[in-house]
Formats: sequence, C-alpha cells, structure tokens
Amino acid sequence: MADKTLLKVRVNPRSSRNQVTGYTDGVLSIKITAPPVEGAANKAAVAYLSDLLHVKKSQISLSSGTTSRDKVFEIDGLSPDELHTRLHSLQP
Repeated sequence: MADKTLLKVRVNPRSSRNQVTGYTDGVLSIKITAPPVEGAANKAAVAYLSDLLHVKKSQISLSSGTTSRDKVFEIDGLSPDELHTRLHSLQP
C-alpha cells in the first residue's frame, strides 16, 4: 500500500521565476512563472513541486483548488513525515 499525502499550496502565478516563498502553518507558498490561463499555472506547479520534492510528476495530482490560488495536491508514495522533512530542508 502506497502512502498518499495531501499538501496545501498557495500558488502565485506570473512571477519572474519559480521559487518557494515560505512554509507556514502547513501551507507551502510558491511563485510560478506561468500565467493562470487554461491550467498552465497548475501544470507548472505540479512540475515545480515534482522537482522540489524529488518525486515524479505522475505522483502529484491536484485534489482541489483548480481555479484558486489556494490548492491541495495529493502526493502518492510519500508519507506525511517524509513530506514534512523534505519541505523543511528547502528553507535556508
């Protein structure tokens, strides 16, 4: 049985570069270069999260928040503890 973990993410599109801007109260804040048009920002967020968390893009799916800045992603194959560890390692 594979682990499935939910990750709350606040996505700010149309940024000058992809970057993590914080992780507070269980919400990861990221900036994405893609515009919020026709799912481009959602696809870019999945790709960026894949790179950050060292998982395949196919392991990440958008659970809720398709048209909102506040989104919930489901990550397959990553336990909540492992996700927590990886997110905290991103901060300086």
